[in-house]
Amino acid sequence: MLNQGNKTPSPNTRSQLSLRDRIIVYGGVFLVSAMGWAYMFYMGWAMENMHLVDMWMPPQAKARPWGLHDFWMLFVMWSVMMVAMMTPSVVPMVLMYTTVNKGKQKKGLPYSPTFIFLAGYLVAWALFSVVASAVQYPLHESGLLNPMMNSRSYLLSGSILILAGLYQWTPLKDACLTECRSPLSFLMTSWRDGHFGAFKLGVHHGLYCIGCCWALMVVLFAVGVMNMLWVLLITIFVLLEKVGPVSSFYLRSVTGLLLIIWGGYWLSLYPW
Repeated sequence: MLNQGNKTPSPNTRSQLSLRDRIIVYGGVFLVSAMGWAYMFYMGWAMENMHLVDMWMPPQAKARPWGLHDFWMLFVMWSVMMVAMMTPSVVPMVLMYTTVNKGKQKKGLPYSPTFIFLAGYLVAWALFSVVASAVQYPLHESGLLNPMMNSRSYLLSGSILILAGLYQWTPLKDACLTECRSPLSFLMTSWRDGHFGAFKLGVHHGLYCIGCCWALMVVLFAVGVMNMLWVLLITIFVLLEKVGPVSSFYLRSVTGLLLIIWGGYWLSLYPW
């Protein structure tokens, strides 16, 4: 199949990867994700034990002005959290990319290391982290989030949950999720040759995943940005959405309804 002058192997070349190749892919992805989770659990522990460690905390509203260091720490936190949460669900795409590369290698065609594709994917989520940090900053400044990064407002939390629930039903969510659940189709229609092409391909796929999952990540502003239970639950749900056997339409419909009901309940507690 041709794509802007580049030729990718046909689906018929999708032979099974060797055990060694699969171990390398799974091991590499697991290592990247595990490092993210280790950092996240350390941060969660440190926030609960600040008498034992010198832990950075977002400035309390009007207590002191925000600085570049504060924004950097938010960005690092979100970036590491996105690595931990989103890397497991990209395994099918990474395996398919490796399979296509193996086919190119056997034919004597140029190919690019899989880690370049994965790096592009993670860069896309780093860009999302910049936006998330920029959103979180004014929430602290206005006092809507406390220094533990938990919401102080039923209005804020309820509105976020309803927004996330409604987004589950949108055509954009469906389109982005379809791309995430169809690795071979994505690669056949979007393939780029060369190292920079592999990087751009990873960014391209990452943008689809952002389009699929951004609203679920925003839910953390409602339930607690560093609430490790919810970080884990959202990670599992994203994994089920993208690679699980259950119909994505069913999952989107049910979770959308539950988020809207939950958000409506929290809005009912707001003293209008």
